[in-house]
Amino acid sequence: MNALYGLDPGDVWWAASDFGWVVGHSYICYAPLLHRNTTIIYEGKPVGTPDASQYFRVIKQHSVRAMFTAPTALRAIHRADSQDASSAPYRPLDSLRHVFVAGEHCDVETLAWARRLFKVPVYDHWWQTETGWPITSVCVGLGDDTMPPAGSAGKPVPGFHVQILRESDEDELGRIVIKLPLPPGTASTLWENDERFVSTYYEKFPGYYDTADAGYTDHHGHLFVVSRVDDVINVSGHRLSTAAMEEACLENPDLAECAVVPFPDKLKGHIPLGFLVPYDDVTKDKATIVADTVKQVREHIGPVGAFRMAVVVHRLPKTRSGKVARGTLASMAAGLPFKMPVTIEDETVYEPIKKELIDLGLKPSDPTLGNS
Repeated sequence: MNALYGLDPGDVWWAASDFGWVVGHSYICYAPLLHRNTTIIYEGKPVGTPDASQYFRVIKQHSVRAMFTAPTALRAIHRADSQDASSAPYRPLDSLRHVFVAGEHCDVETLAWARRLFKVPVYDHWWQTETGWPITSVCVGLGDDTMPPAGSAGKPVPGFHVQILRESDEDELGRIVIKLPLPPGTASTLWENDERFVSTYYEKFPGYYDTADAGYTDHHGHLFVVSRVDDVINVSGHRLSTAAMEEACLENPDLAECAVVPFPDKLKGHIPLGFLVPYDDVTKDKATIVADTVKQVREHIGPVGAFRMAVVVHRLPKTRSGKVARGTLASMAAGLPFKMPVTIEDETVYEPIKKELIDLGLKPSDPTLGNS
C-alpha cells in the first residue's frame, strides 16, 4: 500500500470497484486491512445514485487519501455532468493525494479531465485478475516520476519482468509477456483445470506468462498497453490498435466515450466499426456526429485506418467492474453467436444497439445468457 499507492497506516483508502472483482479481494479487503488503512466499501454507481457528485461526496466526507477506480467510471461522470457542476459543492478535495485507474486503457482526454477536476495526479496502471496486483504502475512510495507520459501505464512493479515480443523489428506493437518466475500473489492454477491453465498462459511462449495484451515501451521503460491482442485490427496488412482509434474518436468534443471493434471485410480483411456515445446535452443529429468523428480519425490516424462506419448509441455494454464488453459488440455486429457476460451491468443495453446496427444495414445477432 505504501510502495504503490503512497499510503501510511491510518490513511483512508477507497477502491471504487465491484467487490467480486479481483480488486475487491486484493485492495478493498486484504491489502488495506493488513496495512492498517481504513477501507471504504461503496455499493453505489458513479452516476445515477442519485447524481454525478457521489465520488466527490465520499472522498470529501471520509477524507480519502488515495483512490482506485475504472476509466469508464470517470467517463460516466464526465458524460453525466459535462459542466462539472454537481461536484462543485465538494471541491476542493483537500485530503486527496492520488487517483489510480485500471481495468482498461484510459484515454488521454479522460486523464487530463480527471487531473483538472481532482487537482491531483491521476495514474493509469495495469494488472490482470490472474496477477492479483499491479504489473506496471507509478510506484508513488518508491519515488517514481509522478508525471509519466500521457497514455502510459507506468513502469514494471518490482517482481515483474515485462517484455515485448514482436513478429518483426518493423512492428511497433508487440505481445506483452512476463518472464518467469512470477512473483508471489499471482494465480497458480485454474480451479480443477491445471491443463487449461498451462495451455492458456504458458504454452505459446515457453518461459513466459502470456498476458494476451498488446503494447509497447518507450526508451525510458514506460509501458503503453493499447488493447487486447484480439482487439488489434489488421486492415489491408496494417496492424492498428482499437485503443488508438478510440482516442482519435474522442478528439470529437461531442463524444463522452466510444468503442471500436473489428468488422469483417472481404477486401481488407477487417475494418473498424465505431460505437459512439455523445454527451447527454449534445443536440447534433447522428449523421453529423459520425461525420465529425470520421474526420477526427482521418486527421489523427490517417486514411490507412479506413474508419468510415459507426453508429451513435446511448450506452455501451459494461460489466460491473466497468469494462466495456467489446467482444460482444464485435460478435453482434458480425452476426455471430455470443453470450452475454454474467457480470453485465444492464442486460437491456443490447437491444437499442441492435436497432442502430440494423439501420446501418448490418444483420446483428442476439445475445444469449452465459458465463463468458
